[in-house]
Amino acid sequence: MLDRIRIVLIGTSHPGNIGGVARAMHNMGLADLALVAPRCEPVTADSVSRASGADHLVNGARVAKTLEQAVADCTLVVGASARSRTLPWPMITPRELGGRLPAELAGDGARVALVFGREDSGLTNAELQRCHAHVHIPTNPDFSSLNLAAAVQVLAYECRLAWLAGEEAPAEEPGQALATHEELEHYFAHLERTLIAIGFHDPAMPRQLMARLRRFTLRARPERMELNILRGILSDTEKLAPPRDDT
Repeated sequence: MLDRIRIVLIGTSHPGNIGGVARAMHNMGLADLALVAPRCEPVTADSVSRASGADHLVNGARVAKTLEQAVADCTLVVGASARSRTLPWPMITPRELGGRLPAELAGDGARVALVFGREDSGLTNAELQRCHAHVHIPTNPDFSSLNLAAAVQVLAYECRLAWLAGEEAPAEEPGQALATHEELEHYFAHLERTLIAIGFHDPAMPRQLMARLRRFTLRARPERMELNILRGILSDTEKLAPPRDDT
């Protein structure tokens, strides 16, 4: 189970934090590290030193330009967030996250990404809207700022507890394969294109329509077959849409 949990760091600005995260991951048995558009050189003397024996994770970390590339094959994407948003998203605690992992990772090809933002500003709204859920670490409200490695350590610990509990529990029957992040993003693009074609959605006056539909769909956790059905409906709808005069 632990092999299919990916830690994703976006825009990390200090190599020491990458090393600290690698150490926290290795402590708990996690080994899949992805860096999205890092703002520093990942492999330095500082990052290797802070890794304290987990430098193989620093050296082996995959580097991606975008969040979409880093989590394309993942079936559950959870963003770490401490901020309230104008459009509420499903929010869970680290313990609730751990409790969900055995079932989430029971199916073939299932993979979970835990996404952490920049040290100075966290995750953007657009990045958070690409997550199925947000996880919030309930820190002291008078001193809530967590070091990046410490935040990863908390969630990695809950992942390990869930794995240890799963080792003692009877195996569950795997369900149907869930849609991956990449498949969902293709669906959202197809959905928006179709809604524009039938005149239901005006990009000039979005009214958070796509954000709300994204939240609804991600909350539903569609299977791959279900998403294919929805895309088939969209394709036939596009064929019936009246021609639009965009000139």
